[in-house]
Amino acid sequence: MKDNLRIYGVKDSYIKYLSQYQEHLFLHEGGASGRKYIGVVFEINKFSYFAPLSSFKTKHKKMKEGVDFIKIKDYAVININNMIPVPKGQLVELNINAEKDPHYKFLLQAENREINKQKCRIRKNAEIVYNHKRRNGNLTQLAKRTNDFEMLEKLSRDFW
Repeated sequence: MKDNLRIYGVKDSYIKYLSQYQEHLFLHEGGASGRKYIGVVFEINKFSYFAPLSSFKTKHKKMKEGVDFIKIKDYAVININNMIPVPKGQLVELNINAEKDPHYKFLLQAENREINKQKCRIRKNAEIVYNHKRRNGNLTQLAKRTNDFEMLEKLSRDFW
């Protein structure tokens, strides 16, 4: 699966389900903007893994990239340690061209271009983080701040 990464949302019911068990998830509150929990999806261990995008903040300028933290220029960041497995039926591909807010549409297009310039690195880092967590449990700083993929995979299978 070496094709372009696409931006997806995850259905709120699935996020709500997982958030009962995993602390690194947040529930979409709707808010004034109505913007969803979005991220990129790739395959690891026969699961579709969703790595959430977060808005770029001032604090991110000073932060160094690492295996679990990737800057998408000054548009967004991907916290790979917060990725989750998602059943295909719970993913909703974002139709960037249908976005009505022209500023948000431009931002999404720019993020999408930059994500795909970095797609090999994103996938490689995701595999590294995934394998590190599986090997190390909670024995390292990276492993401690990373989601429990084994538990989340079981929850993903049990969701239906």
